[in-house]
Amino acid sequence: MIPLTAGQIAEAVGGRLHNVEPGVVVTGPVEFDSRKVTPDGLFVAMPGLKVDGHDFAKSSGARLTLAAREVDAPAVIVPPVTDAHRRAMVLTGDKDGSGAAVLAGLAALARYVVDRLPGLTIVGVTGSSGKTSTKDLIAQVLEPMGPTVAPPGSFNNELGHPWTVLRADEQTKYLALELSARGPGHIAALTEVAPPRIGAVLNVGSAHVGEFGSREGIAKAKGELVEALPEDGVAILNADDPLVKAMATRTKARVVFVGESADAQVRAENVVLDSEARATFRLVTPHGAAEVKLALHGPHHVGNALTAAAVALELGATPAQAAEWLSQAKRVSARRMDVTTRPDGVTVVNDSYNANPESVKAALKSLAEMARQGGRRTWAVLGLMAELGPEHVTAHDEIGRLAVRLDINRLVVVGDQARAMHQGAHLEGSWGEESVLVPDVDAAVALLRSELRPGDVVLVKASKSEALWWVADALLEDVK
Repeated sequence: MIPLTAGQIAEAVGGRLHNVEPGVVVTGPVEFDSRKVTPDGLFVAMPGLKVDGHDFAKSSGARLTLAAREVDAPAVIVPPVTDAHRRAMVLTGDKDGSGAAVLAGLAALARYVVDRLPGLTIVGVTGSSGKTSTKDLIAQVLEPMGPTVAPPGSFNNELGHPWTVLRADEQTKYLALELSARGPGHIAALTEVAPPRIGAVLNVGSAHVGEFGSREGIAKAKGELVEALPEDGVAILNADDPLVKAMATRTKARVVFVGESADAQVRAENVVLDSEARATFRLVTPHGAAEVKLALHGPHHVGNALTAAAVALELGATPAQAAEWLSQAKRVSARRMDVTTRPDGVTVVNDSYNANPESVKAALKSLAEMARQGGRRTWAVLGLMAELGPEHVTAHDEIGRLAVRLDINRLVVVGDQARAMHQGAHLEGSWGEESVLVPDVDAAVALLRSELRPGDVVLVKASKSEALWWVADALLEDVK
């Protein structure tokens, strides 16, 4: 964060000083984990389900605390928020509105800092799936062009978004952010915190359809990003997704289409996958073409890479530079198509961070490609895809049927809530033991340990709530 006095911070958040002189300067980072606070930093006292950050204000040792009530430490006390704002923050574990108030203060402070960094270019990305991987790619292609800040993992909500913005300082040239939504207006609110000049929408799928009611409802929410762009901004839209392509009418900004469609200005041609489902393709742009060889696993990364390339091109990179930086890019965030081969030849594909119908289909297709080129036996260990609303049974049934169509050798469905996957596989292919329903992670691990053989490929994927990464961790721990 840029250096700020306690008085400036109080001004930014509309708060008041407590136990501190206005001239005290905060020069360190902003943290909401008291264990990570530095003596020159700002501690954000967030209440949680188990502990309240206000109780750690003094022991954190921070130069200043951002708080909703008076604490035994130097602090800026934020003002209370409206009931409507408080309801919007329901997932923070808020009981008295203090969490919503602190989050509102943090957002205001982030915007205050952004407004004092005129040389900063903000890039935002959203979509039903692939946000984090694409954000990681964007950050990696921008870093050679100048100091870049991006969130770790999926820090994309009311807490992670402003926290990331506050990592920027006078040296930062690019800020690459991902934006998520649990409902209408959420993305619009995030763009108020850090107004983007470049906004990219990847896709509109079924993730959170239970909260939005329909894919059209999801599209309306995702399109809030392009609506927030200025006239001199750029909207990067996936030409291969009709709901995303239609967002071109919702923005004042110039539109750049990406994809494999012939009308995409930045497109991929001659896509070829190797035996580990890593893509090679020709990057075609209005300014020339270049060859890209991705180190990331899965054909879905082609679209992610095109978005990152379009961002880099808009900010001055040549096609050759964009292709080179994409080819050098690595997987950054954990549990996203993390491919590890054990000494005995068993390959574990840990894609367990989260799941929705579109991302599971992409992962299954990657698994099938690895089998097609390598002649290997494949296992898909899948669990619940959450927040699908009335489409829950149909969506899980479709995944089970797809596993059969792709000729996945073994399907292991974990948990009774995902039973429709198992049933769909049986109805599609009259499978016997090829598909099995197990009650929990321990049962899945036991089955795999008893039946895996050298050369097998195991995909592990489910919604984050299912913690299916324990399956992948156990399989890799077996050979340490």
